[in-house]
Amino acid sequence: MFTKILIANRGEIAIRIIRACKEMGISTVAVYSEADRESLHVALADEAICIGGPRADDSYLNGERIVSAALATHAQAIHPGYGFLSENAGFAALCKEHGVVFIGPPAEVISNMGDKDTARRLMKENGVPTTPGTDILRDAQEAKEAAANIGYPVLIKASAGGGGKGIRLIEREEDMERAFETASSEAQKAFGDGRMYMEKYLDPVKHIEVQLLADEEGNIVCLGERECSIQRNNQKLIEESPSPGVSPEIRRELMATAARAAKASGYVSAGTVEFLMDKDKNFYFMEMNPRLQVEHPVSELVTGIDIVKWQIRIAAGVPLDFTQEDIHVQGAAIECRINAKGPGKVGFFHTPGGPWVRFDTFLYQGYEIPPYYDSMLGKMIVYSSTREEAIRKMTAALSELVIGGTLNNIEDQIEIIRDERFKKGDYYTDFMKHFQRPGQ
Repeated sequence: MFTKILIANRGEIAIRIIRACKEMGISTVAVYSEADRESLHVALADEAICIGGPRADDSYLNGERIVSAALATHAQAIHPGYGFLSENAGFAALCKEHGVVFIGPPAEVISNMGDKDTARRLMKENGVPTTPGTDILRDAQEAKEAAANIGYPVLIKASAGGGGKGIRLIEREEDMERAFETASSEAQKAFGDGRMYMEKYLDPVKHIEVQLLADEEGNIVCLGERECSIQRNNQKLIEESPSPGVSPEIRRELMATAARAAKASGYVSAGTVEFLMDKDKNFYFMEMNPRLQVEHPVSELVTGIDIVKWQIRIAAGVPLDFTQEDIHVQGAAIECRINAKGPGKVGFFHTPGGPWVRFDTFLYQGYEIPPYYDSMLGKMIVYSSTREEAIRKMTAALSELVIGGTLNNIEDQIEIIRDERFKKGDYYTDFMKHFQRPGQ
């Protein structure tokens, strides 16, 4: 087992990893930008090293500086968290080159799963259902021809990256050229790769994902599914497990298919297979995220498995000590992402308490929120024996949460949770298109 791990991230996920390491008796090294000098993860780690200026390119995306920090502090492994370099195959390879363990899948797997075209081909070859679509498109003209065969509406999607970037919905041929060019340009800027492919647009559809763990001995265990259909601009807002739209039979099918996808890719570590599911309960492979997910806590709560600790153990060569038969999804967990609507200084700050209520955050009173990074301030997470009670618990927790000094989406989340469609569990990815807060 490792004795020292460097955390190549910031914010709440850096703190989550530090806490897991403390419980495992592992020393931690935090890296930080000049903008994060006063950040909580810096104070909680055993050691901390400044790796550059406030911009992510100068710090959290600078793989060479991060590896240098690991070598200088004699850290045996690097945990990338999520975002930043967590899905960067080059960074995983750089770690290996310098004898530092990358806590995540091998570089080849990251590369293959990061290329959506390669991933789709691999899934098709291994019997994993995929949405009707294309391979890489040469240009807008080829996209027009493909769309004519598939039938509008269609989605053009970036082959690289994620986070909702490089995606456009196209409903008419006359919109194709402009949409193709802008999406490709966006993808090139965000990921350094402007290649595009096309999928049939399914509507209405649910966004369902399966959490899994896979060790170096080929053991694969799925930890149930998460419902991630509450989204704005392709960014998730609320996640829950289990999905209210998934029956036990469909759950077994989803997990078996996710395991098949992981085996086909040679997957090792914690990962997530994402699916789209239509009203008829047909599901299709969308992508595989070769990293820890923001919403991993809900899977932990309904299964009792600490995913972060097992990530670390797997990276150290420890095989899973449980099988699929040992996993029983129990109760209901919900996570609401709390996002800032602009920079600010945290004033009055109060977090709710009670059994199975927690707010994962890096905030404290007086903290100056830097403008350089993701807008997420924290994650409100609740667990209960039933979904109905979990919804009530989440409503109470959000109502009690106070983050003064900065505009945020707490009130928006309260109204979503109170919405009858959410309560019934009968919602799809178009939920936010029709959502309107009372009084608006």
